Amino acid sequence: MVEPIIQEVEVKTVLTKSNLPVSDYSVNPYVGCTHACKYCYASFMKRFTNHPEEWGAFLDVKYWPEIKHPERYCGKELFLSSVTDPYNPQEETYRRTRSFLEQLQGSGIKLSIQTKSDLVLRDIDLIETFPDARVGFSINTLDESFKDDMDQAVSIERRIAAMKKLYDAGIRTTCFISPIFPGITDCEAIIDRVKDQCNLVWLENLNLRGSYKGVIMRYIREKHPELTPLYEEIYTHGSRLYWEMLDAEMRAYAERVDLPYVRNDDSMQRPFEAPPVIVNFFYHEEIRKSSRPQAKGHA
Repeated sequence: MVEPIIQEVEVKTVLTKSNLPVSDYSVNPYVGCTHACKYCYASFMKRFTNHPEEWGAFLDVKYWPEIKHPERYCGKELFLSSVTDPYNPQEETYRRTRSFLEQLQGSGIKLSIQTKSDLVLRDIDLIETFPDARVGFSINTLDESFKDDMDQAVSIERRIAAMKKLYDAGIRTTCFISPIFPGITDCEAIIDRVKDQCNLVWLENLNLRGSYKGVIMRYIREKHPELTPLYEEIYTHGSRLYWEMLDAEMRAYAERVDLPYVRNDDSMQRPFEAPPVIVNFFYHEEIRKSSRPQAKGHA
């Protein structure tokens, strides 16, 4: 693996108003992400940088002025992170995510973290001081070889083990099954593994657009040629039939294992001990219109 190009940059603020239906502010302590996921939607950020390197081969480390009066964000939902992983390997050295958490301690914010790394365990001491904090782990396979084909983050087993440690510490956790690769991701098997150590399960489909569409389609043709017609149907001809069928299958599965299954959800209101809610995010355009008032608690 080639060492990424790293540069330190000063920014005016690390908090930006979010247009996500699940948060008020997004916090991205880095630009770029060295997990180098082949399907990363955030690769569009490359056009806002001066980097000639490929997505995943560079990282800008952000430094911002001290956040004054953090209490003004009390009750607001802050999402770490929308276009980078706050616990990429370089966080161990630069500690920008930890610095942010230290600055917002005691502010009363509603903190949500999304990661593919067990480095988040380093910060349990800070995370547990935020009311109703939650940590989500992206897990879209139990097959480590497929995971290695798709990203350079830590193993799936390490992510699942970290989720359990956080859950056992009383911190809410989310299993983010995303992106779901048609014919490859086994959602039921993943939920079976984690349903006793998470409070929420998100389901999000693979969206192919921009430069990485060709990358993924080539991968399918080379590694899973039997799935090529299915991917052409979905991503060339725009069929929603697969997602409609998977929606029905997941709804039936949830009923069998006695788990709630919804399109959007305010899980902040659910007791910690309650079984996880399975939330369907297949139809992004519909979710964005409908979920903002109700779904106020994501990780």
